Amino acid sequence: MTARPRRTLVLASTSPFRRELMQRLGITFETMAPDVDETRQQNEDPDALVLRLSEAKACAGAGEYPDALIIGSDQVAVCGNEVLGKPGNHNAACAQLARLSGQQVNFLTGLCLYDAASGNALLDLIPYRVTFRQLSAQQIDRYLKIEQPYNCAGSFKSEGLGISLFESMQGEDPNALIGLPLIRLTSWLNESGIDIP
Repeated sequence: MTARPRRTLVLASTSPFRRELMQRLGITFETMAPDVDETRQQNEDPDALVLRLSEAKACAGAGEYPDALIIGSDQVAVCGNEVLGKPGNHNAACAQLARLSGQQVNFLTGLCLYDAASGNALLDLIPYRVTFRQLSAQQIDRYLKIEQPYNCAGSFKSEGLGISLFESMQGEDPNALIGLPLIRLTSWLNESGIDIP
């Protein structure tokens, strides 16, 4: 049986969390920083936003990697009608977690696998729902001082101590909550000639 040819695989992200998730797959890949304006367009709904940005990030690498398979991903957290961004600092994170206390939050993760050689793109949206426990100001402050998740939408790291903030989680791929849905990605990579496992 002939082995399928290997392709250059590129993760179009500077996120250390997405890089760690990719490393779980045990395959060789490169990373690049996609130059994409992530500003939400006027009246753009969250689903459309993450799909647009995922595809834009993947396509942004085509000039540098014209024969590669390029992975783009983007995520937003939505509570009610509010799109939650990265808090950036302690006070903003305190306010964000206080807002999320006892609430359901939908994490929408867009995923794109772009074949730079053919111009074909696979694109999907993978949702994940989290219900937060009722959190006191002291619990929020203690958590943030320990983990400092100021560059994470929703002000937590589910792969760390942030799991203690949740009452329940619901979705098809827990990796989507961290920002890279490995179940869907693995299926696409196998279809594209990259064998996993």
